[in-house]
Amino acid sequence: MRVTLDNPASAPGPFSPYYSQVARVEHADGSALLYLSGQIAEGADLAAQSRGVFETIDALLKAHGAALADVINIRTYLTDITRLNEYGAVRREFLTGTPPTSMTFEVPRLFRPEALVEIEIVAAVPAAG
Repeated sequence: MRVTLDNPASAPGPFSPYYSQVARVEHADGSALLYLSGQIAEGADLAAQSRGVFETIDALLKAHGAALADVINIRTYLTDITRLNEYGAVRREFLTGTPPTSMTFEVPRLFRPEALVEIEIVAAVPAAG
């Protein structure tokens, strides 16, 4: 097993220099697990921020040979759980297959005061071939 930490140049950079966006855990059979740090995005409202987060997640996954269809677990942090349906509508635009395992939490605030949503995911990348 080999672990690589990464901030891919092909994806939007982290909001802070104190963390890596992706931890890639490679297994002997060539498969890998990708652990993405919590992602936030700029935007005027929850839908725009959610869309921006999923676009960043998509770019991070692509940088590691994965796709949104490879997501197996998602954790979502919302500052207002009553807006879950609004977030869910955007999520369904990006996660169109069988839904991954999921947890959603309401939190009083996030890393940046203007952030309304933060999402972290785990993706399983099959071995090439």
